[in-house]
Amino acid sequence: MIYITGDCHGDFRRFNRECFPEQKEMNREDTVIILGDFGGVWDYRGENSNERYWLDWLEKKPYTTIFVDGNHENHVRLAEYPVREWKGGLVHEIRPHVLHLMRGEVFLLEGLKIFAFGGASSHDIRDGILDPVEDARLIKKWSRMPFKMFRVNGVSWWKEELPSEEEMRRGKENLKKHDNQVDYIISHSPSASVAAMMGFGTQKQDVLTEYLEEIRQSIPYRRHFCGHLHMDRQVNEKDILLYEQIVRIA
Repeated sequence: MIYITGDCHGDFRRFNRECFPEQKEMNREDTVIILGDFGGVWDYRGENSNERYWLDWLEKKPYTTIFVDGNHENHVRLAEYPVREWKGGLVHEIRPHVLHLMRGEVFLLEGLKIFAFGGASSHDIRDGILDPVEDARLIKKWSRMPFKMFRVNGVSWWKEELPSEEEMRRGKENLKKHDNQVDYIISHSPSASVAAMMGFGTQKQDVLTEYLEEIRQSIPYRRHFCGHLHMDRQVNEKDILLYEQIVRIA
């Protein structure tokens, strides 16, 4: 079985047995996919950090949890986890059964080919990206002002939220190895056309939305699932946005 859901932001209560009773019939060969903004790897150093508890909690689930990264991730820490091969692609092993799907990899799950590509542009940064040292006083002031939309470099925002040229190139190379054909595309960011259809026009277009648009225009696929926009909606026959809903796809 394969289930898929949207952004968690470190809140995994939707996977409680009461909310997700289907897990009673699942085992380690079954998977739950999270479409970015996983949020489970963040700041383990904080006194109030529950990171270890929740990662261990997910590890104890009967299934395997896999996720693409979103924009609200600690990308530096994700990259520090060991890399291994899993189901035909490369992953960061957060726990033996909690895995980060690296960008541009193709995974074979239950006879299905799944192209994974994480990342997205942060849009809650209207007031800027601040430096933790140089802007320390401003950060303290703005933290008491809920209408301020800012992030702190290396603390709550990382430039790696958008892909490198190497990651995008690797994605295309891996697709070629699979004859440029997959069953599912999973990402955090929507493609450019989906963002436009949702009314965002050019304001949410970036190198990644354009890249995903190029992919979806050039290869056959059955469905493209993405998160980021915090809504559960079928945009058209092939493109689906997920947030809190958990959907079975196999």
